[in-house]
Amino acid sequence: MCSAQQSSSAVENESASRAKRVYWEADARFKKEPKNVEAAWQFGRACFDAAEFATNSTERAQMAEQGIAACKQALVQNRESAAAHYYLGMNLGELAQTRGLSALKLVDQMQREFELARTLDELLDYAGPDRNLGMLYRDAPAWISVGSKSKARKHLMRAVELAPNYPENRLNLAEAYVKWSDRNGVRREFKALEELWPKARTNFVGAAWSSSWVDWERRLRELKKKVEEPSKTLESPRQKTEGER
Repeated sequence: MCSAQQSSSAVENESASRAKRVYWEADARFKKEPKNVEAAWQFGRACFDAAEFATNSTERAQMAEQGIAACKQALVQNRESAAAHYYLGMNLGELAQTRGLSALKLVDQMQREFELARTLDELLDYAGPDRNLGMLYRDAPAWISVGSKSKARKHLMRAVELAPNYPENRLNLAEAYVKWSDRNGVRREFKALEELWPKARTNFVGAAWSSSWVDWERRLRELKKKVEEPSKTLESPRQKTEGER
């Protein structure tokens, strides 16, 4: 294993350990204050983060289900909690990863929760509601689910507009342009990413961001290859297809 791979693995292990520590701390607080809305949604967030490092579907589903229950409990106390709606949607997404085709039943719920979170606080988690809606519309199949190129573009662009210096937003939009074979869009977002990268390195620092940076750096390298290497997959935008709504 090369040094870069070893470093990446070490960061991943450290981040997983940190997520578990935060999970146990949030769990303890939530048990002490079950009617505290903030304690409930923070536990929901901790469940999502821990689920991201799950080593199997059973563990991922268990974490997600705990997060879903906590966020629903928060919403019993306060239906206007943007964070509770948001992390409910996030945990539904984690649960969907363990469900195969039956996950399609969860998509409408995810869509609804992110829309509610967006209405209540569109700046939450660096424009997280729009970011997640954009990814949902981008990646869901159009013929049996909510997939929509036009809606995906709308929300991914809105996330960039609201939080332009958050790397995840521009990476998601750039990768969408790759998927849609939009050469100009890919190049434009890659240039913007190169410009924001140094500042982002000073804004998003510390152990909490280590795993994100490993992911972001990998994705930026892959995006650079798409920009630099001639490819038939990056042609000019085509006319709408039947799958684009």
